[in-house]
Amino acid sequence: MASRAGTVAQPQDLVDLTALLDAYYDVSPDLSDPGQRVAFGTSGHRGSSLKASFNEPHILAITQAIVEYRAGQGITGPLYMAKDTHGLSEPAQNSALEVLAANGVHVLIDARHGYTPTPALSHAILTHNRNAAPGMPQADGIVVTPSHNPPGDGGFKYNPPHGGPADTDATGWIANRANELLENGLRGVKRIPVADALAAGTTGKFDFLSSYVDDLPSVLDLNAIREAGVRIGADPMGGASVDYWGEIGERHHLNLTVVNPTVDPQWAFMTLDWDEKIRMDCSSPSAMASLINRMSDGAKFDVATGNDADADRHGIVTPDGGLMNPNHYLAVAIDYLYRHRTGWNPQSVIGKTLVSSSIIDRVAESLGRKLVEVPVGFKWFVPGLLSGEGAFGGEESAGASFNKMDGSVWTTDKDGILLALLASEITAVTGKSPSQLYKGLTDQFGDPVYARIDAAATREQKAALGKLSPSDVTATELAGETITAKLTEAPGNGAAIGGLKVVTENAWFAARPSGTEDVYKIYAESFKGAEHLKQVQAEAKALVDGVIS
Repeated sequence: MASRAGTVAQPQDLVDLTALLDAYYDVSPDLSDPGQRVAFGTSGHRGSSLKASFNEPHILAITQAIVEYRAGQGITGPLYMAKDTHGLSEPAQNSALEVLAANGVHVLIDARHGYTPTPALSHAILTHNRNAAPGMPQADGIVVTPSHNPPGDGGFKYNPPHGGPADTDATGWIANRANELLENGLRGVKRIPVADALAAGTTGKFDFLSSYVDDLPSVLDLNAIREAGVRIGADPMGGASVDYWGEIGERHHLNLTVVNPTVDPQWAFMTLDWDEKIRMDCSSPSAMASLINRMSDGAKFDVATGNDADADRHGIVTPDGGLMNPNHYLAVAIDYLYRHRTGWNPQSVIGKTLVSSSIIDRVAESLGRKLVEVPVGFKWFVPGLLSGEGAFGGEESAGASFNKMDGSVWTTDKDGILLALLASEITAVTGKSPSQLYKGLTDQFGDPVYARIDAAATREQKAALGKLSPSDVTATELAGETITAKLTEAPGNGAAIGGLKVVTENAWFAARPSGTEDVYKIYAESFKGAEHLKQVQAEAKALVDGVIS
């Protein structure tokens, strides 16, 4: 860990906002550099104007491509648009509005001139489409956010009518078309000045906050929280949930304190992450140091929570356990929900990513529920959440959502506000903190040790890792145990995982290439302790290097 991790950012750590915004408008990408082209990852196109990877030409081209994509798909309803608090988010939203209005797209932006969390946008899309008469136009949306990324980054994500992240067919088409438009000097992009776009008859307003906050009793037992008097400390971490938390407390009469209502596009109040960067990662002890310290210094909260910049991730801090590991909280949430949501389909399955903890597998078995293990990416949970057949979907990176009390869909994108409030419901109903409940699960199922490390790899080696087949792995043992599975496809849906997962009775590892760096990521877990985990990690690296070299 870097020496200043967990300490408050200093002036030299802060992004130069003037340079950032000037570069957004003044810098054009060099399309011969792959890093400056449009590329959609699991959460949209991300980059920085200072690196010529998130500039006005990118946004104009992506938006025109989305206009053409939705036309080709017959999507003619309103397009809901959300933005977070990153410095590049408002300029990017304005650029997008110029294109959308010029193309006659009906756009709905925040009625309060504020910020909109990703889950509130997903909720708005789904609510519109559920209430629309059969055959009526369906809505979709755009979220302008790079999630928990540093202040100098921007992000742009498309959510189709199912309300969740677009699949690779959609994002591949959009990215290809956007790059074509860039290569043609933006010929083919329709655009009008932003003032005209905001005044256009096709540009309207929508109260995202009220739609979301007023519907929370359909998905959470807020009465239990209120009656138990659970004391909640909510830290928006300078993100889009800033106005939502105060309204949640006020409208639902909860004992809730917004511990830091500051919005600052430089995030000067943040504590530095593990690598001395400002990063709004609510699952990181370093980034969450202020809230953790507040709890350890005697703050009178039963539950404290944090959210990243677009509030699609959650961090849970308890008085007795500090910041919970995301895997630990997922296990507790699953165990609680499937025991207490009597309105859910009794056959509904549990969804997790293949790099999430195996204690979830053991919890699922104890509940008598089928576990569906999918590749990394929340998009894989969308069909189950929509149908109610998969009432919960969660990722190891502190992203999850679950269905309403009656089993119908709440959001099909990650909802950090929902999961944060669930911690208070769990405390109210069980009389125990989520960390105490996790201790009970480990007493029953074992106490796994989990970690992720990076290993160096060339672009060619990363490509080889992404194309492996199980037969490429000849090893029969891992860290002294017989290998029981070699996976290059997710067992839950048969989709390619873009890497390799190897499983034994008490351990596993998964290796996946990074999309942005010359490394591959090794996720590993052992139920036999920290030393065994180190052995798993070392043998995993040797195994993977031997196969891809």
